[in-house]
Amino acid sequence: MGHGHAHGGVSAAGKNKKNLAIVLGLTLTYLIAEVIGGLWFNSLALLADAGHMLTDGMVLALARLADCFAEKPATPERTYGYYRFEILAALTNAVVLIGISLYILYEAYERFINPPEVESVGMLVVAGIGLVINLFGMWLLYGSSKESLNMKGAYFEVLSDMLTSIGVIVAGIIMLTTGCYYADPLISAGIGLFILPRTWALLKESVGVLLEGTPTDVNLENLRESLTKIEGVAGIHDLHVWSLTSGVNAMSVHAVLMSDDQHDAVMKRVHDFVTKNFKISHVTVQTECEGYAEHETHL
Repeated sequence: MGHGHAHGGVSAAGKNKKNLAIVLGLTLTYLIAEVIGGLWFNSLALLADAGHMLTDGMVLALARLADCFAEKPATPERTYGYYRFEILAALTNAVVLIGISLYILYEAYERFINPPEVESVGMLVVAGIGLVINLFGMWLLYGSSKESLNMKGAYFEVLSDMLTSIGVIVAGIIMLTTGCYYADPLISAGIGLFILPRTWALLKESVGVLLEGTPTDVNLENLRESLTKIEGVAGIHDLHVWSLTSGVNAMSVHAVLMSDDQHDAVMKRVHDFVTKNFKISHVTVQTECEGYAEHETHL
C-alpha cells in the first residue's frame, strides 16, 4: 500500500487584489459624492442609493480581506491554509445582496405609495458619474469573476450598483420630462428582481463548496471511467473531488493495483493524468492490493 500527494494551485482571487482595491476605492469615493449630492439636491433617491453603496463598500472590503487571508500560508492548525475564507466571504456577499434586493423591493413599495419629489437634474448628474465608475469597475472585475466565487460576489455588487445608476438615470429623465414620480419605485423594483436570481445562484454555489460537493467544472463519472483505464490499475474506489476554493480543486482516490510492485508507477500515472486532463491541482492517491478494501471501515 502507498500514498501519493501532489500539491498546487493558486487562489484565483489572489491574482486580482489590485483590481479589487481600485474598485473599492472608487466605490467609497462615489459614496461620498452621493451623500453630498443627495443632501445638496434634496434627493432621497441618491441618499437611499448611498446607503446601498455603503453596504457594497463593506462587502467589497470583506472580499479584499478574503484575498489577504487566502494567501496566508498553511499552519499546523490550518493545514489547507485559509482558502475557505474566500468562500465564506462569497457566502456573506450573497446573503447581503439578497438583503439589499429585498430592501430595494420594500423601498419601491413605500415610494410607490408616497413618491417623493426629487431634484431631477442634479440626480442625473450624480447618477451619470456613478454609471461611469461602475462600468469601469465591472470591466476590471469581469475576467476574475469567472474564476473566483469571491470575485464573482464583488462583481455582482458592482453590477447591482451599475443597474441602480441606470435606474436612477432613467427615473430622473422620466421625472424631468413628465413629472411622473412613480417612475422611481417602478424601476427600483425591476432592479431588485433582476439581482435576486443571480445572487441566489451565487449563494447555492458557495454552499456547495462548503459542503464539499463535486466542482461543477469536473465530470466525476468521466474521471472515474478514465482512472480505471490507467495502466496498472485494476479498479478504484473512494473517489472524492471537492474544491478548497475557487480554482483550486482536490481529489482523493484508492487505486487497486494489478501488481504489488507497481505502486510508485501507478501513483505517478494517476497524478499526471488527473492534473493534465482535469481541473484538479491537489491529488492524493492510495494504492492497495486486491482485497485490501475488505478491511476498511469506509468504502
